[in-house]
Amino acid sequence: MCVSHDSLENHYKVNFMLMQHHKYSLSDLENMIPWERQVYLGLLTQYLKEESERQQKEHARLKSRM
Repeated sequence: MCVSHDSLENHYKVNFMLMQHHKYSLSDLENMIPWERQVYLGLLTQYLKEESERQQKEHARLKSRM
């Protein structure tokens, strides 16, 4: 069900976030192989980090125009 270094509580929290914010279904998540889940979580983490950096740059750019 979950990777050994992943607590059960964290497993459910991540599932909830993936369902609420990223539109995964519970059956999609439950049918993932543990390593597949880790790959998708890694890609999502990378995407969110890049998106945050992009927004910070855009905010700084807009602030510098004032």
